[in-house]
Amino acid sequence: MDFVRAKAERARESALKLARASDATRAAAVLALAGGLERRRDAILHANAEDVAAAQRDGLAAPLLSRLKLTPEKLSLTLAGVRQVAALPDPVGRTLRATLLDDGLRLSQVTAPLGVVACVFESRPDAAVQIPALTLRSGNAVLLKGGAEAERTNRAIVDAIRAAIEAAGIPKDAVQLLEGRAEANALLAHDDLVDLVIPRGSSAFVKHVKASTRIPVLGHAEGVCHVFLDATADPRQAIAIALDAKVDSPSACNAAECILVHRDAAPALLPALTEALRKAGVEIREGEGAYGREWGDMTVSLAVVGDVEEAIAFVNRHGSKHTDAIVTRDPESARRFVAGVDSAGVFVNASTRFADGYRYGLGAEVGISTSKVHARGPVGLDGLTTTKWVLVGEGHTAAPYQGASPRPFRHEPLPPGDPLETR
Repeated sequence: MDFVRAKAERARESALKLARASDATRAAAVLALAGGLERRRDAILHANAEDVAAAQRDGLAAPLLSRLKLTPEKLSLTLAGVRQVAALPDPVGRTLRATLLDDGLRLSQVTAPLGVVACVFESRPDAAVQIPALTLRSGNAVLLKGGAEAERTNRAIVDAIRAAIEAAGIPKDAVQLLEGRAEANALLAHDDLVDLVIPRGSSAFVKHVKASTRIPVLGHAEGVCHVFLDATADPRQAIAIALDAKVDSPSACNAAECILVHRDAAPALLPALTEALRKAGVEIREGEGAYGREWGDMTVSLAVVGDVEEAIAFVNRHGSKHTDAIVTRDPESARRFVAGVDSAGVFVNASTRFADGYRYGLGAEVGISTSKVHARGPVGLDGLTTTKWVLVGEGHTAAPYQGASPRPFRHEPLPPGDPLETR
């Protein structure tokens, strides 16, 4: 598809311009994005209502339908996060470290935009708001591909964003929408133009994307999150956290899908826990076939484990490396759980529902990465940057530092600062 490559080429051109834009310009573009969406609020919500009605007629699964709905409250909260992104410190051009290699020869490692990011996501139209805000603020261009069930909503959102940023002096092709699976598949072939692909969806979907491209992939896979109620857990706190993690937003990827109870706490805790869950409308599943599943609704798996080590092994075997929590009054159990659980987020005495870019103070998130390479957990501005090395000399050449009697390097740390400023 030549027109897909043309979109990627325009995105690349826009990314190169954004990379040179000032902090103030990029922040203003994000505020313009928020303003443009606010002005078209009614049209966006109307488009979403049409998408939801069509999805209901087509029998879309309840968890996906819940994620599809864009309420006025959800849109307002999303726009508040966008404005928070605009107010965050500039993620570009930040010196991470500086070294004096020799007199007048200074080396700096500086943050820089990734370039062109492609994000493929399902159901959640608020992602079409959050992701462009983060990419613009971090100096990147983005190609978005949402699910077919949100086609009208995504189109309305992206149209509003493009108009708003163009009016603010930013290339409108810094944000583009792909439509249809064929366009997304065609884009995956252009590893010369796209720097990173972020798929948000099921584990199978993320694996499909990884197998279909040579572009680096930062996967946001399913959230099979656990809450472990330790032997020393305060019963009221344990039940409150387990309930919140499951019922606050059961379709969210940070909702608890499995509750583990320490064997010593089970006789006293299980009756009250199961009663509270059932009273809240939660269906409880037990047995090996119930574990390792992302229910995405008012269903939860339940298991009794012998001790904290068994809980750690259970989570690492059945979890998705997203977010897992322990409720305990024993500091040693907390330390062992945090050290042993191999997940992007490990919480102590707090609900898994806190695993969110907005709640972390990132303003928004591109997704929650379960990968260990480049970025892990909620991916905000820092996750959309890489680094470059800037070397500033005074006519230095490499010859004196090699040979039989090489001049030694000094390798002295310098305070971070603008690498081009005279020091």
